[in-house]
Order: sequence, then C-alpha cells, then structure tokens
Amino acid sequence: MVKFHRVILIVMDSVGIGAMPDAAEYGDEGSDTLGNINRVRPCRLPMLVRLGLANIAPLPNLNPSDSPMGAYGRAALASKGKDTTTGHWEMAGLILETAFPTYPNGFPAEVMNTFESAIGRKTLGNYTASGTEIIEQLGAEHMRTGYPIVYTSADSVFQIAAHEQVIPLQELYRMCQIARDILQGEHRVGRVIARPFIGQPGDFRRTGNRHDYAIEPPRGGLLDCLQQAGIFTYGVGKIRDIFCGRGLSDYVLMDGNTDGMRKTMQAMDQHRDGLLFTNLVDFDMLYGHRNDVEGYARALEEFDAQLSELLERMSDRDLLLITADHGCDPTTASTDHSREYVPILAYGKKARAGVNLGTRQTLADIGQTVAENFELHLQHGASFLHAIAS
Repeated sequence: MVKFHRVILIVMDSVGIGAMPDAAEYGDEGSDTLGNINRVRPCRLPMLVRLGLANIAPLPNLNPSDSPMGAYGRAALASKGKDTTTGHWEMAGLILETAFPTYPNGFPAEVMNTFESAIGRKTLGNYTASGTEIIEQLGAEHMRTGYPIVYTSADSVFQIAAHEQVIPLQELYRMCQIARDILQGEHRVGRVIARPFIGQPGDFRRTGNRHDYAIEPPRGGLLDCLQQAGIFTYGVGKIRDIFCGRGLSDYVLMDGNTDGMRKTMQAMDQHRDGLLFTNLVDFDMLYGHRNDVEGYARALEEFDAQLSELLERMSDRDLLLITADHGCDPTTASTDHSREYVPILAYGKKARAGVNLGTRQTLADIGQTVAENFELHLQHGASFLHAIAS
C-alpha cells in the first residue's frame, strides 16, 4: 500500500548546513550557510526548529528541540560539483560521475567566435562575475552597441544578459537556444541562462523573465519513473527548467519565494495525490550570490512563517520533505555556491516524529524515499521511508 498519498518536496535553494569533508577541494573550507548566517545575524525560525532543524547540527542562536515534530538529518552530495542541476538531479536519483565544465577564465575563443557568428553580433564581457555587478559595469555599453553581455560563475553556466528594450525577450531566448546547441561535448555546461533586465545606467534591475536552458537529464530519474507509473507530478518554480519539462504532469512558474510558497499551497488545494516539487530560488539568487546576510536571514524567516500555514493545510496522508541542493554561504568572501551538506526534514501528521535520519551518503536517498512510497525503485539511493512511515 502507498504510505502517503501526496508528497510535498520543497527545496530551499542553497540552504546548506555545513561544509562536506571535501569542501577544501572546491575552495569552500569553513562554509556553513545556516550556521554562519545565524552566527552573524540570529534568525527566528520557530517552525523549522520545531520540525528539527537545530537537531541536525549545532546552529548558533538556535536551540535544538527536545521533541521534534519531524524526522531530521542531513545528506551529502555524492556527485561531483555543487550546482543546482547536480543537486536536483541527484535528489531525483541521478548521480553524476563527472562534474559539468566550468570556465573561471571565461569561455574559449572557439566557443565565442562560433556563438557571435551564429547570432550576428559581437558580445561584451565573457568573464566570471555577479549578474547584478556585470550589468552595472557593461549595461550602458550594451545599450549603446546592442551587444549582449555574456558571463559565467564558478558554476557550469553560460549566462546572457540583455536589456529588454535593446534585445527583445524572444530574441534573447533565441540566442540562448543557439548557445545551448553550441555548448555540447567538452563544453556541455549545465545551464544556459537568459538574464533580461530593464532600467537606465545606475538603476538597472533584472526582471522576472529569466529562463534556464538545461541539458536533458539521463533517463530513469524520479520524475520519469513517477510519470511512467501514472502518478501525478507538479513542478513549482524552476523545477521545469532543471528537468527540461520532462516527467511533469503540470507546472507553474513563480515570482520569488513568497509566490512560490503561495503557489505550492494552491497546488495542495487542487491536487490531492502525487508529488508536488518546489524550488525556492531567492535564497540563492538574491542573497547567497550577493553575500547579503540580512536579506538571506529575512528570507529564511519569511519562509518559516509561511511554513506554518502550509502545515495547517496538510492532510493526514501527506508527507512534507524539506531539503536543499547545495550551499551558498553569504558570509564568506566567495559569491559562489559552496560544497555543503544539505538538511533533511520530514514531517507528516501520521509520520513518526523525532527520528534522527543521520548523515545520508547521497541526496538520492530523498528520491528513493519518494519512489518507495509510490511502490517504485530508483537505481541510486537508500530509502528512509521505513524510518518515518507509521
């Protein structure tokens, strides 16, 4: 029998909980997104603490619960890398043996020449940068020349920024698809990202019209298996982009974390079974990458407040899983993702409370747990369903 009729899986994008043993190999020794934020700016997270967040690892200014409402633990990334695609794919039971390529010195001439020839324009940038910083640096020249801004980060991304009144959205999206087609083989980056913005020099603002062009995930992941078994799957936020739309019965985009939580709860009102899969990107995009500790802390508190409402809407046969895909510690000098463990919180009105799930060897354990709940099996991961199902 199916243990839970509906699983709500929420990914707090980049909310890591301490450096993994190999963090130094990635330049991330000492990173601890949740721990360091709470050390610098104590957060009020009553609901997350009640679920067991502070029982996973010592967190400054947060006391462990004597009787957690949920099960709690942490998971390591078994895949190479520390990016969104890697984390989400592994969560779905797909472990990468080779990391996606990165370009700390910009993309090689062979890539850029081919891209510029294909789009019929020169480009600006082609170096590692923060998205908000590079449009301030090059936005005025972009408006004068019409050349798109290309940049990357420590992650495997090819990002194209353009002012919506200089390069219309559909043209920007076309450029991104061209880049996606070019970036194959040894240059097969995890994502090509459209980064449109508006405004004038000194007051540029990125819009909500971002679009990610990921690569097709390998077959056999959680969403594929659920869909093949006729089980309803629903994506909120950039889940659709991460999995190239595959394996989803339906999806909805979102405009920030608050909207994402609201749309998740709307989906709970409309869909009574299957998997609801949500990514809350603001933690990472707006605050982690900008080293904005205060903004990150406020976002955590806002999520915690909305979480109370979500729990009230849960039925007796629901399972809530809360986790992350990697870290992005805003207290370090780096503005990039960090190689960290991710938290796991599992709660259901009929699930066992206070269970210590320990340190899981892979995020695939989450996907395997969901799969087993629906009487399926993935290639990777060890389910913890037996530990939480009453």
